[in-house]
Amino acid sequence: MSPRWEPNTDVRTGRHVVHNLHAHLVFVTKCRRNVLTNDMLERCEQIMRDVCTDFETELREFNGEHDHVHLLVHYPPKVALSKLVNSLKGVTARRLRQEYQPHVRKYLWGGHFWSGSYFAGSYFAGSCGGAPLAVVKHYIESQQRPV
Repeated sequence: MSPRWEPNTDVRTGRHVVHNLHAHLVFVTKCRRNVLTNDMLERCEQIMRDVCTDFETELREFNGEHDHVHLLVHYPPKVALSKLVNSLKGVTARRLRQEYQPHVRKYLWGGHFWSGSYFAGSYFAGSCGGAPLAVVKHYIESQQRPV
């Protein structure tokens, strides 16, 4: 390695791979109900960090508003993004419903917390290869978090 070369801490190496994969994920509550409070967002972030750790991924940025959350995830190529998303949505839905049951019941009914489909703005996954990560981070940080 040349002494002039500054290593990029985002670039990870494995046995047979060098990678730098980031995804911007957005999860929307069922029917875009305004169910999320600041306490719930803090707990949601904690749960999502734990799930990411289990998948050997890193939750780089998290924020949200009353009806959706944004995540910036740094993940290895061995992780199927769809499996990570399913686990993030499933675990947070189950735990938030259990821990905030009286509040959640006012806004959501049935067995769903997050909107289930990939269409109509209910779930979004975008590769961050085109936009500088600083821009994506700034966008996530600027969300209007409930008070």
